Amino acid sequence: MLVVHHPDQALHDPDTVFRTGKFIAQPDRAERYRIFLDIVRSDPHEIIEAPLNRPEAITEVHDPDYVAFLKGVYARWIQNPDFGPVAIPNVHPTHRMFRKPTELLGELGWYSNSTSCPITEGTWPAIFASAQVAVHGAERLTAAGGPVYAMCRPPGHHAYPDLMTGVCYLNNASVAAQQLTKRFGKVAIIDIDVHHCNGTQHIFWERPDVLVCSVHVDPRLTAPFYAGHADETGGDAARDCNFNQPLPWATPNGPWLDAIDAALARIRAFAPGALVVSLGFDAGADDPTGTLKITDAGFAEAGRKLAAANFPTLLVQEGGYLSPSLGGYLRSFLRAFEGAR
Repeated sequence: MLVVHHPDQALHDPDTVFRTGKFIAQPDRAERYRIFLDIVRSDPHEIIEAPLNRPEAITEVHDPDYVAFLKGVYARWIQNPDFGPVAIPNVHPTHRMFRKPTELLGELGWYSNSTSCPITEGTWPAIFASAQVAVHGAERLTAAGGPVYAMCRPPGHHAYPDLMTGVCYLNNASVAAQQLTKRFGKVAIIDIDVHHCNGTQHIFWERPDVLVCSVHVDPRLTAPFYAGHADETGGDAARDCNFNQPLPWATPNGPWLDAIDAALARIRAFAPGALVVSLGFDAGADDPTGTLKITDAGFAEAGRKLAAANFPTLLVQEGGYLSPSLGGYLRSFLRAFEGAR
């Protein structure tokens, strides 16, 4: 399998995040990147670094002002001697407020709906590299060639066109899917991260050329809370182009794999030219999120099912956080996927 990555992805590494009224360990540490890289190096994959040469691909999905803000916000932040070392918003607009301010703290809150996206000196180069990995992965995918694994980190599927949320800043899978529509026509996305792909859903809500399927824990129980319900089926221009399957807490392999089968049935009926898999491992039984109960065998079977669909496939890494099992989840999935091909 062709694996695409870039070392700048490890530059974003805040050690804590503010949640539940206190600072807790940040789940998305740079160590995830190193674990994934060690795993792919242990098998006979072709591993390449992405060129960082397609910034315009990002603004095909994201608002240019938002991208410019992400690029420059830390430099603005450190000009304030009374501010802490990490940029974290403490104010956010609500449905009663409609104007974007120019003051730093106000603008930071405008572009973020939570405290889960701390920004450090290394954040922009890391998220830019992660998005470029997805872009280059899409460029390398061909109709006749094998699958491509875009080893994206930080993840991206919660990010909206102009909003960072849920440790996601740029929506890597959506940026890649947008590029693939130019060569493959219709594109399907299946997201198997434990959390709903609210940003991806929003980006393609009115797009009849992109089918978005998500298998995730019930959003009434955990983040992202405000999207991911089964009755969200697409906008007026794209009815039935969004397919959500929220699952109960502690769902094991069987029902989770059944939901993947249901999504694949929708995908086959849609008949896309290419498939994007938003590949999260935080549904794992040992993941610190502690929501679903998927095992190595479950991830391997998911890999076999997705490979057997026989579409040109781009795998885009999403969640999956630090545990002794994280690397094994990736290895099980990739080996099963390649074996099924």
